Amino acid sequence: MRLSDVAVPIGFAWSSPFCRWQGPLAGMSSVDLLVDVTNRALGARGFDIAEVTQVALGTTVPQPASFYGVTTVTPRLGLDGVTGPTVAQACATSVAVLQAAAVQVELGAHRTVLALTTDRTSNGPLMVWSAQDTPGAAPVTEHWVLDPMRHDPNTGESMLDTAEHVAAEEGYPRAEIDAVTLLRYEQYRAATARRRGHLVEVHVPGRRGDTVVADDQGVHDTTAEGLAKLSPLRPDGVVTYGSQTHPADGAAGLVVTTVERARELGGGTGVARLLSVGFARAERARMPTAPVPAARAALAAADLDIGSVDVVTTHNPFAVNDLYFSRQTGFPLDRMNPYGCSLVYGHPQGPTGMRAVAELVAALHARGGGRGLFTGCAAGDTAGAVVVEVTDR
Repeated sequence: MRLSDVAVPIGFAWSSPFCRWQGPLAGMSSVDLLVDVTNRALGARGFDIAEVTQVALGTTVPQPASFYGVTTVTPRLGLDGVTGPTVAQACATSVAVLQAAAVQVELGAHRTVLALTTDRTSNGPLMVWSAQDTPGAAPVTEHWVLDPMRHDPNTGESMLDTAEHVAAEEGYPRAEIDAVTLLRYEQYRAATARRRGHLVEVHVPGRRGDTVVADDQGVHDTTAEGLAKLSPLRPDGVVTYGSQTHPADGAAGLVVTTVERARELGGGTGVARLLSVGFARAERARMPTAPVPAARAALAAADLDIGSVDVVTTHNPFAVNDLYFSRQTGFPLDRMNPYGCSLVYGHPQGPTGMRAVAELVAALHARGGGRGLFTGCAAGDTAGAVVVEVTDR
């Protein structure tokens, strides 16, 4: 989908820190987390919430009392009369939310839309369904977070299986996978100071007062030697716990508006134009390959090719994803994910892509502008992608 008049003001894309599951955000509903972070982000930017006339919410893990969707959030943001869609597309949820928000602006239905995402993989729900035709009417159960990782209903295979299939078919050696993993950790560590521009602290309420979470929690002190010592997760495999992501909790969002209004809100700092979005589905049980056709779809919609792109960010639950993308497109690995990525700081599902988009905008702005691409895979061998262009006017 091509977009012509949709933008994010510079500085108006943010993320909470991401915390490894069962960490400091484990006891906080993702709805409460989103409200806390969004109010804090918009307040710090001096944004008049009354300007927002629609909210698009992305979330994939049900929370207590979350049935009502976006209206569980909007009144607590001071938006009593505002509604909008609640979207879930597994790990491509952020791109789907961006598309939902952007379409409203592009068509002129709304001038300013909040695109918000949140998820808590910690304490994920155990779903229980009645089954009267089973012996003793025993219920059917599913752990909402864990079971989908182990079993794709289309293939019967796990997400780990998809990475191992691609690594075997493409001939990726363990050493190369570990090298990409280490590069991402080094990029993350080098970007510590730069993350302060878009990370918004969380205030977790407790009986003795709030606990402030200001930075990512659960990132390993990864070294080449440490990665080499890890055993593969499959006896004959190449993926280890070091070269795959971990479940996490977090929230992220941004303001989507017209190019003219983005210029005004940015106060002369520039705008991030959303040029296009794209989605694709790959061959079954080959999830790490899906970001490539999604990226190509988004680039084609913007009449661009990979040679026109200055920075790429990815959602890469496996280091295999980035290897495949680089090999297929020719885009250098060291020009991808300059702030780190979900491989390092974790994957709370819905918000993962939104944080990567915020980092993409920040990286492009820091280099003085340019074009960028976010692309990331999702359950069901699918992927979503976004093309942005940061300019000074």
